[in-house]
Formats: sequence, structure tokens, C-alpha cells
Amino acid sequence: MSKPQNRVRLTAGRVDAFTCPAGKSQAFLWDTEAPALALRVTPTGRKTYVFESRLNGATLRLNIGTATDWPIEKARGEAQRLKVLVDSGQDPRELERQQQAAQAAERAAAVAKVKADKVAAVTVGEVWADYLEKRRPFWGDLHYRDHIDKAKAGGLPSGRRGGGKQLTKPGPLAALMPLALKDLDQATIERWAADEGKTRPSSARLAWRLLTVFLTWCAEQPEYAALLPDKNPAKTKKAREALGKAGTKSDVLQREQLAAWFAAVQQIQNPIIAACLQMMLLTGARPGEVLALRWEDVNTQWKGISIRDKVEGAREIPATPYMLHLLAALPRRNEWVFSSPTSASGCLTEPNNPHTRACNAAGLEGLTLHGLRRSFKSLTEWLEVPVGVVAQIQGHKPSATAEKHYTVRPLELLRVHHERIEAWILEQAGIVFDSQAEPGKLRVVGVA
Repeated sequence: MSKPQNRVRLTAGRVDAFTCPAGKSQAFLWDTEAPALALRVTPTGRKTYVFESRLNGATLRLNIGTATDWPIEKARGEAQRLKVLVDSGQDPRELERQQQAAQAAERAAAVAKVKADKVAAVTVGEVWADYLEKRRPFWGDLHYRDHIDKAKAGGLPSGRRGGGKQLTKPGPLAALMPLALKDLDQATIERWAADEGKTRPSSARLAWRLLTVFLTWCAEQPEYAALLPDKNPAKTKKAREALGKAGTKSDVLQREQLAAWFAAVQQIQNPIIAACLQMMLLTGARPGEVLALRWEDVNTQWKGISIRDKVEGAREIPATPYMLHLLAALPRRNEWVFSSPTSASGCLTEPNNPHTRACNAAGLEGLTLHGLRRSFKSLTEWLEVPVGVVAQIQGHKPSATAEKHYTVRPLELLRVHHERIEAWILEQAGIVFDSQAEPGKLRVVGVA
């Protein structure tokens, strides 16, 4: 501890006049009013107020501040405050560390609160967009498009031929997108299911399944998990029952109805829609699979078509003669085989309305697009085509052990059966078609 030999009442004049003697590294001028306060000066002329006392038998010296920054009275007050702490057995340094730690904790808590408030305010739509971006690499085009369609806001020009000023309808999930994710609880989802189940149960059931998987994903993400209850709020009996069960569909084309169906479809003014519908019947593919065809999927050299499949990811089917004639007549506007100049994506949307009108004109009410897929399977029974062949063409899951594990038919073997199926369907429809002819050389004849 420095010896307080120079003790005076510190004044501005004495502070200014005090200097460090030659040969000394520092000098002290002690205050009489605050005995623990001293002015320290170095050979460079730097003057600092210091506090010095004893704590637990050891010297304790603390810098208060420079004489330039601290007025004398303020320095005295600080020295007296420190003296009170030391006399009570407290270490000012430890108290300062604790205070700094508390302040740091407060700042961290404030930052965390801002972040938590921001996360708490995040909407279902914002998280849905994040979900789609992160999961898209693992999905097929059809699955991704389902997520887009079911959550779309609607309100845009429909772009349908003859649609006039009609606007697109919101997807089933659109009503949930503006909600805060933390507010997406069981009661909210059950009310949503009850509303959607009244008007479009089939579409809402798919939307509900997508929502359920989405919420499972959210629960696995650290940034969203705290916003959701432990149990997936979409997985409730009440929501499931409100949407109902998918009924067994029985809408299929009978053999004797093929002529009327083809005649009506070929009268559709939009040739792209007409070709698309015929492709759905002649391939037995899912409607979305046909609509998702790109020109790069059609191999005219090897006469094959690659279909993006929700079961296997992709499957190869034959490009049969009549299908090649249909494709050869289509315009190549963009990447899509079945394109649309009015669609935002450039791809034709499901042609439900044109197909319904054509079916009504032919007296075939109730036949859906998916009914065309069912029709393909039922029509092949007339030819006794092996069920495994039909399943492989349609992209059905194998149903038997032998089919599942051992029977993988090459494209050429599928072609033998598929061309036979196509020729028989065209024959029943009364369409005379030369499979060796150039594209467009076909005619329709009346059927008695």
C-alpha cells in the first residue's frame, strides 16, 4: 500500500500543479476529506483518481477515472461509496462483475424475447413456404404441386377457356395460412375440417393429410417446436370424422360406351384438352401424372414415356402408336406436353369442366378424370391381360409376392400388351387407325 505522506485537501489548483518527481514512476497526492482518495500522476503527466483501502488483510486499489473526466467532488463521492462497501466486507470488483453479468443477462433476455416474439408471430403461411422450400428436393413434382394448390389464396383470373371473368377459388388450406402458427390448435383445425368437409370433402381430406405431415415436421424443427402442443393438433378423431371417408368409386367406361366417349371428347374445341383426356384413358395413369408430362419425358426414338410416379418415383411405359399421333399434333409452347398459354405455370390444369360437359353431351354423367384410370383397368379384363402388366403400366403397387419381388417386365414386353390394349379400345370406339400411318392420318367411322 502506498504511504499517504502527501495529504492535502484536493482542489482544482492543487490537482493542476501536482507533478511526478524526477526518477519516480508515479506519485500520489492524498485527500484529507476522503482519506481513501488519491490523485496519481505519472511522468507523462497523466493524472488519475484512485481508491485505496484494505480488504481481508490485503491492499485494494481501484482506478476511479482521470482528472479530466472526473470533477473532484464526484471523485470524492465515488471514493466514499467504495469505502462503505469495503468496510462492510464487500469487494467492489466482484460486485461490478456481478452487475455486468446481470446486465449481460438482461440484454440476452431482451434479444431472446424479441426473437421469441418474432417467432411467435410467424404465420402458418410463412412456415409453409419454409417447409416447401426445404422439403422440395425430396418430393416429386406432383406432390409439390399438391402443396401449392391446396394452400393457394385464389382470387386470380381462372384462365379457363370460356371462363369469362371467373376467379380461381382458394385452396382448402388457404383459410389457415394467415393464422399465427401458435394459434393452430385442435379446435381451430376441427372447425376448419367441419367447414371444408361440407363443400369439398375429397380435396379437404388430401389437404388435411398434407397439413398433418406439415405439423409433424414443424414439431421436429427447434425454431417452431415450442409453438405447437406435444400432440399433433391435426390428428384428432373429430377432424377426421368431419372430413368423412373416401367412398368407393365406381365410375368407369363400359365397352359399349367407348364410341360415345371418344366422339364427345374429340369434339372439344381445345385439342390439347382432347388429347390429354384420351391419354388418361389409354395409359390408365393418374390425371396429375399425365398433366405433369414434359417433352423431355417422351422418347420418340425408343417409343417410351417416363411418368413421374408417386409410388416408385418414375416409371417407363410404352409410347403406343395412337398416343404418338396425339402427341405429334400438339404445339410445343414450353416444357409441358399439355401446355396452356393462360396458366401461370404454363401447364394445363385438370380439365374437369370440359370433360364433364363432353360426358354430359354423350349421356355419360358422373364419369370423373380418375374414372378414366379405373376404366383402363376394367377394360383390360376383356383381353385377359396379366394383372401385373396392367399394374406396371398404371403404376399400382404390386399386390402379390411374386409380382413384388420377381416380375419386372422390360419396356418391349409391356409394349406387346399395351399396343394390344390400345388397338382393342380404338376398335371398340369405332376408330379406324393405321398404326403405320404418318401422324394425323386417322378417321372416325360410325358404329351401329
